[in-house]
Amino acid sequence: MRRQMMPAVIAIALFTVLTLAYSFGTTLVDEVLFRHKSDGSFVKAADGQIVGSSLIGQEFTGTQYFHPRPAADGYASGPDYSYGSNYGPTNETFLYGADDPATPNVDESKTTGVDDLVRLYREENGLDEQVPVPVDAVTASGSGLDPGISVANAKLQARRVADARHLSVDEVLGLIRANTDKRTLGFLGEPAVNVLRLNLALDSLGH
Repeated sequence: MRRQMMPAVIAIALFTVLTLAYSFGTTLVDEVLFRHKSDGSFVKAADGQIVGSSLIGQEFTGTQYFHPRPAADGYASGPDYSYGSNYGPTNETFLYGADDPATPNVDESKTTGVDDLVRLYREENGLDEQVPVPVDAVTASGSGLDPGISVANAKLQARRVADARHLSVDEVLGLIRANTDKRTLGFLGEPAVNVLRLNLALDSLGH
């Protein structure tokens, strides 16, 4: 019995030590080399107060702010309710916001469809009807709380923000460039403008 139990006890003890060493080791490396990221990538305002994380989108509605991607469940719900709409690109509710005949017992009349969001986006940014609207401006991300928008989306909002803050468009475009994250590893994904950081940079100007 002892000969059978000893290897098992030794194996348990060994793997317990290895597991603890791995956990403490990775935590130590994170805290020393990547502390900002491992602690949540928090973003501070000019007064030093933490106002959010650069990894989680927030709602901005004023004309003086850049607006994030739409949230499938609304930004007011917070990250605990973060998820996509799960509607397909040909779904009538997704496109037009109308009640889905396939679910007669569900009231979806409050759902704003892509068609309406495109119209509202053009209106609030003073765009001609022929100006293409970036897809990220009128659709939610898979997480529902995407912190970034496309460079094209940000540039189309630049004049509205510049006018509201009495800045030149070139000044605002410069802030967009300064708060644009490059492609991961230089080739994965697309450049994205972090809306929270960009709006904080605008507020820091005092306009």
